[in-house]
Parts: sequence; structure tokens; C-alpha cells
Amino acid sequence: MLSRPKPGESEADLLRFQNQFLAARASPAVKIVKKADKRKGKEGSTDAERPPLQDSKDVVMLDDFPDTLPALTPAPPKKSKIKSGSVHFEDEDAEERLESHDRHITAVFSKIIERDTSAVAVTMPVPTGDPFPRTFHRSEIKSEVQLGSGRKSIFAQKMAAKRAAEKAATAPSAAECVQVRSAAPDALDPVGSAGEVPLPSSRGDKEGDFLTSQRPCLITGEGLGSLKSEQEVQAIHKENLEKLQSMSEEEILQEQARLLAQLDPSLVAFLKSQRGNNEGQKKELQMELNRPEEFVESLPVAQHGIRSSLSMQESGLEKHVRKEENMKVEITDDDLPVKPRKEWIHMDNVEFEKLEWMKDLPSPRQKKTKKGMQARFSLKGELIPADADLPTHLGLHHHGEEAERAGYSLQELFHLSRSQVTQQRTLALQVLGRIVQRARAGEFASSLEGSVVRLLLDAGFLFLLRFSLDDAVENVMAASVGALRALLVSLDDEKYLDWTFSWYQGMAAFPFVPNNEEEEEEEEEELNGTEKSEDKKLKDENKPDPDVARYDVVKGLLKTRIQHRLRYILEVVRPVPTVVLDILNILTHIARHSSEACSQLFDCPRLIETIVREFLPTQWDPKVAEPGFLLTSLHGVACASAMKFIRVLASGGRNATARLLNKFEMKSRLSRFIAEAPLDLPLPREEAVRLSTEAFRLWAVAAAYGQACDLYSDLYPVLVRILQSLPELLSGKSPVIELSVQRAAAVVTLLTHVTQTAGYTAELQAKLSSSNSEDSEPIPPPPVSWNQVSGLQPFLETSLKKFLQQISQTETWQTLQPLTTTCVIFLGVYYSAYSQQPSVNPVDCLEELEGLTSEMLQPLLSQPAIDSMWDLLRPCSALCNPLSCSPAPESVGSIASLSCTGGKPPLSLVGSKSPFPFLTALLFLINNITHIHKGLTSKYSSVLGFRGLKDYLHQSWQSGPPSVTPSSAWILRHEYHLQYFVLALARRMAATCPDYTQHASLHHCVAMALLSRLLPGSEHLAHEVLLDLAFNPEFLPEGKAGGPEAADFSDILHLGTSAKLAQPGSAAAFLPKVTRGALLRESYQNLPSIRSCYLSHFVHLQPTLTRSQASYQGRNYLIQSMLLPEVRGPILPSDWPFFPLISLYNKVTNAETRGAVLNSLPLDLINTVTWNLQWVLLLETWRSKILQSIPTAAKLARLMCVFLTGSDLFLEAPIHRYTAALLSVYCQPKALDSLNLDAPLPGLASFHDLYINLLEQFEGVSFGDPLFGVFVLLPLQKRFSVHLRLSVFGEHTNILRALGVPLRQFPVPLERYTSPPEDNLNLLRLYFRTLVTGALRHTWCPVLYVVAVAHVNSFIFSQESTAQETDAARKSMLRKTWLLVDENLKKHLLYYRLLNAESPLGFDLYEELPPMRLKYLQIVTQKEITENAPATDS
Repeated sequence: MLSRPKPGESEADLLRFQNQFLAARASPAVKIVKKADKRKGKEGSTDAERPPLQDSKDVVMLDDFPDTLPALTPAPPKKSKIKSGSVHFEDEDAEERLESHDRHITAVFSKIIERDTSAVAVTMPVPTGDPFPRTFHRSEIKSEVQLGSGRKSIFAQKMAAKRAAEKAATAPSAAECVQVRSAAPDALDPVGSAGEVPLPSSRGDKEGDFLTSQRPCLITGEGLGSLKSEQEVQAIHKENLEKLQSMSEEEILQEQARLLAQLDPSLVAFLKSQRGNNEGQKKELQMELNRPEEFVESLPVAQHGIRSSLSMQESGLEKHVRKEENMKVEITDDDLPVKPRKEWIHMDNVEFEKLEWMKDLPSPRQKKTKKGMQARFSLKGELIPADADLPTHLGLHHHGEEAERAGYSLQELFHLSRSQVTQQRTLALQVLGRIVQRARAGEFASSLEGSVVRLLLDAGFLFLLRFSLDDAVENVMAASVGALRALLVSLDDEKYLDWTFSWYQGMAAFPFVPNNEEEEEEEEEELNGTEKSEDKKLKDENKPDPDVARYDVVKGLLKTRIQHRLRYILEVVRPVPTVVLDILNILTHIARHSSEACSQLFDCPRLIETIVREFLPTQWDPKVAEPGFLLTSLHGVACASAMKFIRVLASGGRNATARLLNKFEMKSRLSRFIAEAPLDLPLPREEAVRLSTEAFRLWAVAAAYGQACDLYSDLYPVLVRILQSLPELLSGKSPVIELSVQRAAAVVTLLTHVTQTAGYTAELQAKLSSSNSEDSEPIPPPPVSWNQVSGLQPFLETSLKKFLQQISQTETWQTLQPLTTTCVIFLGVYYSAYSQQPSVNPVDCLEELEGLTSEMLQPLLSQPAIDSMWDLLRPCSALCNPLSCSPAPESVGSIASLSCTGGKPPLSLVGSKSPFPFLTALLFLINNITHIHKGLTSKYSSVLGFRGLKDYLHQSWQSGPPSVTPSSAWILRHEYHLQYFVLALARRMAATCPDYTQHASLHHCVAMALLSRLLPGSEHLAHEVLLDLAFNPEFLPEGKAGGPEAADFSDILHLGTSAKLAQPGSAAAFLPKVTRGALLRESYQNLPSIRSCYLSHFVHLQPTLTRSQASYQGRNYLIQSMLLPEVRGPILPSDWPFFPLISLYNKVTNAETRGAVLNSLPLDLINTVTWNLQWVLLLETWRSKILQSIPTAAKLARLMCVFLTGSDLFLEAPIHRYTAALLSVYCQPKALDSLNLDAPLPGLASFHDLYINLLEQFEGVSFGDPLFGVFVLLPLQKRFSVHLRLSVFGEHTNILRALGVPLRQFPVPLERYTSPPEDNLNLLRLYFRTLVTGALRHTWCPVLYVVAVAHVNSFIFSQESTAQETDAARKSMLRKTWLLVDENLKKHLLYYRLLNAESPLGFDLYEELPPMRLKYLQIVTQKEITENAPATDS
């Protein structure tokens, strides 16, 4: 075995080792091959072809390594352009190839022109005493490194300094300059030399530049190429000086300003740099001139004035050129914190640019520019003003952009959040969370442009937080949870939702689903709700997470399985209490999103178990309740936020509630936290009251489904004890009085739902006994009977009387109002269920209601405090004050929010002084009483007479339709409840009180407005309004009090119109004239049929109506969820009065699309259209303001459906009459002025397409009907789109023969068609062609004949300057008119004067042409025109 060479062995030893190796004939450790020659392109030879070893080149080959190095980049290998462009053959002679490619030297060297050096000065070398020129070293040259000198090597900088020093040595001294100046006192400073402009320079060099400028700074004369170039330059320079001397100071300044305005700022900067080249001369002059002011004062007065003015202009130019540049501060050795020493290596040349960051920061200054500055925030999330000068020890300065400004920008915080340092990541996330918190509170609304939250979300803030949640460091997780809570959760929103929980129907809430979806699912309109939701869910699953989160943040987070991560943090990480509360708040917000979100939370393994086990235990350490105890962990301690999360989760559906009560053992925990008083719970006082309140609310939600009622009998003593203690709240001595009132309100709400459930026990028991086995499975009755709840009424009624005695005490009343409201609601529910019990004597029930009315309610209504409550309705209304429910400044569409951040003002619907909750409960009780006892209705007639109520109703229905957003829907729903109960009471008053008529019109207007505003979930209220109010003759007193006669009288007197509105006739048969009053009288008599028609057309809302009825009627066993349907808009569209007509049109259109043809329509469909038109006519005549929200163009488009449905529907006599009556309404001047066919119409994709369909229908089935013709002619007015007129005169000229609407039956003034003159050349040619060819005649289509003649006449005699093509067409058309054979048409076109509705033609003619027109006609036709006889009508 041969050993390796060791250190110290010589070459002889190495040779000895080699000989031993060769003698041993051992195999080498490496393989020796001959590497292929790349230049010859041959492959490596094999061992057989290899020459002997001693003749070959030694190449060391390593196993598994390629011969060539791999490419560092995946770029293609380089190719030689020369090699690829040359092809060589083996038999080609190299000498011939060289000769063929050889070129003469003239092909290489071009024409050589000798440089003109005649004007170049020849300098002799400086004589020295040394035998040879002295060499120099760059260290001997004193260099001055300038900031911003560019990237120059040290040698180049030294050489530049040497040349500058040599130039300064040859420059004239300062004394010589002074002598020259004094020798020529009349010479001016050459600021305005030839080709120059006054150039700004640094302020310290102004005087030096002025004194040393004895020759032009820019013009050198090098390009002249002659020996006299220097003399030419001096001559030009002298001429410029003389010119300047002859000018006054004002003229110089004006000329200078003109030049500066014409020159490019970059060119000015270049000229300035050229003037400042001779730096050495300037510095030497500054050193010698100690007091430059003396030289300035010695100048002549004129020169001194010019100098000062130029200096002022120079400084202004400097600001103009450098207005966008930052001022740089020179750094010297004194500014450095450490003085460099010579012995330091590589420190002999200090690079000040690299050490600039070590100097003191300049003071921050706000840029004087219109552009906004970058926002910077402190570590607390506060916005730092741009000009704030904060000390550096606060830690807000860093070496980023704008280092002098304190604070961090959003971009810098994003960058810091991905740092490798844990503390930096944590700090960045904490600051971002605080910024979001303040932004959502509206602190930046007036200081920043745009939305901070929207900007963060667009930048990926949501997924930054989601990634940070997966961090392994607990601090980073905690910061991410806090920021996510600030982004999603508004604690004020939760506060107001808890506040309204005990209101009427306050337990139900809209889901927190954003209402701005990515696409309009038009193709899914024919699908039912289940198919639509499943298809939408499938689409969301296929979308990427960012696309989903862009439109719905919660849905995007659920796609990232955030619930699993939060469960891990709660179960494994076990963070501090603050993080636990933030996580519970986040989960609560997610649960409010939708029922699907609740299902995903349930499906998350061990999430609900962990929350119930860790934060709702039945036992925990009692030390928690001790004062001053520091709670380090919330695990194992009961928490009110956890109970609230369970309660919100239970609101997602009755199945979810059943799982919580049974699978997760929430029943036992309810008993645990309800049976023990808050004072006895081992928790802090406020936390104990909150926990007890949330437990009662959870039980109330379960009781609203008819569940957990078996606990009622077990906990009955506890509930009675609480009811007995209610009067103790009047003392107000408790430190947690507000929380105690909310707890008591939750208890009464629970009892209300238990009473509702018990009220249907007997009914369900009867159904269970009478049901057959073949029927569907019956609903089992709840485990609570009426006898068990009948004893609650005395307790609550007694307490309510005591509470109402405090109504005049403002502070006490505001505190007790939530509890008083729930007590009133309980009485309304109790008596409603009490009257339906089979075991109750009806007489006893009526007597109790009479006693309640006389003893409590009537005295209450007579109190002044109640009167002031009605007066507060209008100031607190959301309909009268739309801004009170407008979205917050930082609200984003992808995160649903109630915009309660910062609290609502006291005078708002949910404010502390709002009368809405109590008055709604009071009206609910009064309606139930009058529904049970009809004889008591007159006792409450004073309610509708309150002036505050009437003012509120009058203002509310006249206000515009409110925008439906998540921040407004939940408030408007409560306001609509009050309006509905007022209308329900008015309906009962109308039937019993004879003097009610004075309020009928107002209440009907409110009912009609409410119908188009009610939101999803209130279908029951909409049904009741349609059934009892909208079509009730009692609410249309005009039908009895002379309304039809007044309409006829108005038509006779032409009130509101400038001309008589004629009604077109019918093509079917002669129809007798029917007045509008007769039509109104017939419509009023058909109101019951009209109501049935509309109710039958809203049958598609039956499924949602059933769910809504279960909620409002208290059928708890049918309620499926406390989450209302998603809000996309009101239940009924704004144009619902036209709904039967639209539905019929869609039905016929769909049938024709499938190939079916409806030749005749059944009688009921004819009646449907008639009833629809009758109802619209009633509204347009007596309730015109109700339909003002519908554009006039949309109304006409709906009426066109009469002609587009079937072939002869419009020929039916009743339909024809009512359509004509509505047409006369829409042809009034105000309606025509508001008509706009170019604007997009609701429910209509394109009016142009609808009009084309109308033209095709007119061609096919019109029979020349004048009414149909008027609808065709209406859109042809001049102010509407020209494409509509081109469609008639270009593509559908056949209808011109059938469009025979007489002029006297046409209800629209012709001036709307002829003014202003037509300017579309194509349309004018079509007008002229149809007239000349006879397609348009006065006997066939008199209206369009008049229009065409008027426009053609105006065009051919127009002499305005216009384009050449238009002028040629105008003259050509006039010549053709002159040559017409049809004399009547020729007279009409040439002698047309103006419109005249009384004339048979529709216009007047000139007896003879005016001289100007006659002269113009002669010029164009080039003929003499004799005076014609007076034109006669044809």
C-alpha cells in the first residue's frame, strides 16, 4: 500500500514514489482520457484509439462529473455570428479566400480632413531648473470631493483637481479684475451677452460672477474657423453690452421674464452649469474680496439697479428650477461623530455621501405642493402630522424614505411584518391593528384621502393576518388575532344588537352577508332557492381564496379554515385572556354571517367542545371574584363572551340549538348559571351579571324555537323570585343598574317566548289527537301548558304600572325603558294567546282588556310625556333623517357592518332618547286589544290624532326611498314595524269611527310607500297591507267624495295642460267617448277584484310568506332560524303596480320563444290587464306622488307591454279605454318634460330593442290603430336618440303607410318633433327620400309628414356655414326640390312657414317666398324665378 506524500518531503521523494507505483503495476485511482477538441468537433477517442501514454496529454477525469461546466443560467449557449456566417470547404484554397476577402485601404480609411488649428493658441512649456519635467504623484494634489459628483474614480477626481488648479493659476488675479472694472465704468455686467440668458448660480458666487465676467461665458468662437474669431466674439459681446446699457431696468426685467417663459427649465439648468465651470476662479476671487458690497456701491446707479433686479430674478429662477429638489446640507469633518485618523487603513479619503446618514436630521417641512404626502403612523396607530417635529428618542425615526419624518408608513409596516425578527413582526402587526381600529372609528376620515381599510385589504392585509396566525411564536399569533378582531368586529355593533335584542322582533337579525356580489346571476333566475344556493356554493368552492375574500371577507376566511386554527390556539396554545376574548368575538362575528357559517363552525372538530369545556365550566376557582386578583388565564373560568357566542350560534337555526342543548350539554349549564344569582357567582360583579344575561338570552332563543321549555318548570321558583324583585330596580342604587335592567329585560323576553309556545300547546295537542296515521308526522306539543304561564301576568302587569309612573322622570325612564318595553310586549303576546285558549271564558278576557284600557293605557296616553314621545318620532326617524343610518366612512363592501362605531347619537332610532321601541310595543299591545275587543277601538282614536305622529307620517312617505345597506336595513326594519301598527290601527278605526276620513289619504299614502320599502323577512306585513289597506275603499275617500267628478271637471278646464289632451280612437270599432271620471268610478267599484288580481300574482312569495307568518304570529314550532333572509333590496319592486302586466308579457314572450303561438287570450287574462290598468289609473289620478319614484319612461315601457302581449289584446274595448286614459296622463307637459328615453331604465336592458319589437308588432297586427300609433310616435321626439328615428325611416318605412294618427287626436305638441332643426345628414336624406318617393304622404301619416317637411325646409334654406359635404347636400336637395313634378309637395317644401295645429295641413305656408329665401333659391338653381301666385292648400 503506497502512502500519501507528507509535509516536508522533497521532489526526490515524489519521484521515488512514482517509480515504486510504476514498478508495482497497480491500477491508477483516476482514469486518464484524451479530452475532445471542441474546435475540431470530434468526440473523445476510445481507449483503443488512444496513443501511448507518454505521447498523450494528461487529463484528470473525476467520476460522475461532466467534461464541461454546467450553465449558471438556463440561457441558450452562445453562438458565433462570424462562424455561422462563413462556410468553408476542405478543398478551398486559403490564399484565394484571403484575396477574395481582401479590400483596398481606401475602403477602410475614409477621407481625411485636417483639423483647423489656426485659432488654437500654442503654449510653450514652462521652463524649470530640473533636467527633466518633474513627475507628480496624485497624493500631492489637493482634491475636493464634491457631493453628487457622480461615479468617478479617485484618479479621475485627482486629475480634474489638477487641471482646475492649473486653470486657476493662469486666470487673471482679482486686482486685475478690479482694475479692468474701474477702467471701464460704463461697461455693464455681461449678463445679456449674445445668445445668453441671465443664469442663476449659488448665492455666494453672485458678486464674483458679476465682476469677473469680462467675456462671454458661452460663446467661444471655435466654430468660426478663422483667425478673426476672437474679434468677432468680442464685437458681439460689446454690442450686447451697449444694448443692455441703452435699456431701462423695467425693459431688462420684461425681456428676461419673456426669455425665461420661453426656455425649457432643463435648458436653463444646463446654461447655468456652463456658466459655473470656472470654480477655481470663483473661489480665488471670493477669498480676495472681503467686502464685495463696496464694489457694488462703486458702480453707477443704473448698473446698481440692474444688478439688484437681476439678483432678484436670479433667486426666483433658482426656486423655479429647484422647486422639486431636496436641499442638501454640506457635511464637514466637524459634523462626523468620530474624527478619522491618518493611521486608519483606507480612511485617508472620507466619503461624505456614505456618512451622510450620521449627521443630524433636518427639520421636517411640508412640501408646498398639491400632491398628498405619505401618511405615517405612530406605534399607537395615530396619524402623525406631516410637519410634526418629534424627538428621536421616541423610536419613530428610521433610515427609510423621508428619514426626517417620524412614523411608519403602511408599506414599511407591511415590510416589517415579514421580518425574521419576532419582535419586529409582532410590533408591525400590533401597529396595523391599532391603525385599523382607529380607521374604523373614523379618526382618519378628514385627514386622509381614500379608505385605509380598503387600501389594506387590496394590499393583501387579510392574508397577511392569516399567514401570521400560523406563526409558531405566541406573540405573533396574539398580535394577528388582535388585528383580525379590529378588522372584523365592531364592539359597538354588538352593543346595539344586544340593546335591540328585547325589542319587538329584535331577536331576529339580518345575516352579516355583504350585498355586493361579483356577478349578477341572471341565468339562475328560473332556479328555485335551493338550487340557486347550491350552485352558488359550488362556484365559491371553485374560486381561489383571494377572489372570494375580495367580495366577502368572512367567506374567504372560512375557505382558509380559520376556525381550525382558532380552535388550535384555544385548545393547545392557551393564550392570555385578551387573546381569548378576541377569538370569541371573531367567532361571534363569523356566526352572525350566515347559517352556512354556523354549520362550518359546528363541523370544526372539538371547537364547540373546547369553548364549552374551557370557558363555560360549572365549577372554577373562586379566587377569580376577589378584588385585585390578576387573571392570567381565562381557561377554566366562566366567560360571558363564550355564552354570547353560543347564543349567536343558536340563532343560526333550530337544529343548531338542539345540538347545543343536547350534544354539548348546554341545558345543564343554563340551569347552573340561571339558578344562581349573579351576586353568588364567583366572578366579578359586572361579568357575573353579563353571564347571567347571556344565559337568559340563550334560553330565550331556544324558547323561540319551542325548545328548552322543560327547564321552565324546573326553574320556575327562580323566575318568580326575579319577577318579584323587579320593582327594586326603581331605586337605582345598584352600581350595575343598566346591566341589571338588561338582565331583567332578557328574563321578560324569555317569558314572552315561553308564553307564545304555551299558547299553541292546546292547538297542537288537538291536532295530535285528531291526526290520522296516513298524514305527515304531527308536531309534538311543547312540555309547557297554558296553566303554567297564566300566573306570570299579574307580576308583570303590577311591575309595569310602577314603571309607567316614572315616565315623567327623564333619567329614570331612560334607564327603565328597555324593561318597560319588554313588559308591554309580554302583555300583548299574553292577551293574544289568552283569547285563543279553549279553557278561557271570552267574557272574562274582554273584561280584563277593558280594565287594562281604563286603568292603565288611557291614563298613559293622556300624559304629556307620551305626547312628547310622538314629537320625537320625526327627529329620531331613519326615513326622515337618512344620514343617521348611512355607512361609516371606513366601511367596505366585503365586511358587513352596522356602522355603530363610536355610538349612535341620542336622537336616533336606536339612541338613548328614541321613542320607537316603547311606542312600537305600545301600538302592538293596542292592536292586539282592538283585534280581540272591537268595542274598544274608539277608545284609542286619540292615538291617530297626535300631531307628532301625523307630522312624522307625512314626512316619512314623502322622503325618497332609502338605500338598503347592512347599516340601514336593521334600523329600517324596526321603523317599519311602528308604521305597520299605525296602519293596522287605522284600518280598524276606518271601519268603526265615522270621523276617521280626515286621516284616510295620509294613511293610504304611507301604506303604499311601505309596500315598496318592506324588507325580506317582513312578507307577512306586506301581505297584510295588500289584503286590508292598499285596496281598501275606505282609504280612498276620493271615490266617494266626488273624485271622479273632479277629474272630469279638471279635463274640461284643461287644468295643468297647455292644450287639450285628445284621446286616440280605436281601429276595432267605434267606441263611444268615455270620460276619465267614468273610468275612475268603474275602477273604484272594482277594487275587490283588483286586490284579488294582485294577491294572485304575488303567489311566488308564498314560501317566504309562510316563514314570516310563523315569526310574526308567534308559531314558535314553525320557526326555523332567527337569521332573516339576505337583504338584496325590498320585497316588492318599486314598479309593483305594473307587476301583473309585466308578468303576463313575460309569460307570452316565453311561450313564443318556445315556439308556441297564442292566437287568442282567455277572458281572465283580459280582465287581469284591465284591472292592472284600472289600479294604475287610480294611483296616477289620486296618488300621483306614490308613483313619482318610477321614471315616466319606465311607465311607458310597461304600457307598451299591452301591445306586445298577444295580437289583439289592445283592441279590447276596456283595455283600449284605460290605456288611452293613461296615455293622456303621461302626455301632460310635466310628464313629457321628465321623459328621458336615453337613461337606463330599471328592469329594461335596452329601450332601443323594446322599440324595435314595438315597430315589428305594429307592422304585423296594428291595423292602423291610432292609439298604437301614438305609442310608436312618442319616442320619435327630437330630443331623443336619433337611432330611433333612423329605425323608422330607414328599416321600417312600411309602417309609414299605416301610421295614420290624425293631427287632432295626437296628444303631443308637434314643436317637440320639429325643434330644434335636425342636423343628422343621413336622417335628412331619409326624410327627403320618403317624401319624394311617396312613401310618406300627408293622407297616410300626417304627423311624420309635417315633421319631415319642417326639417327638410329648414335644412334646404339654411345658410349657416357648415361642412362642405353638408353644404353640397343642402344645395342638391334644394335643386331637386325645385325640379319636383309633384307641385303640392314642392309647395310644401318651399313655402313651409310654421306649425299650426288648427290648419288641416298642420302648418302654414308663405304666400310668397321671403326675399332672402328667394334670392338664395335663385343663386342655387341659377334660374330666374317669377313671382308665384299665393300658395293654396292642397
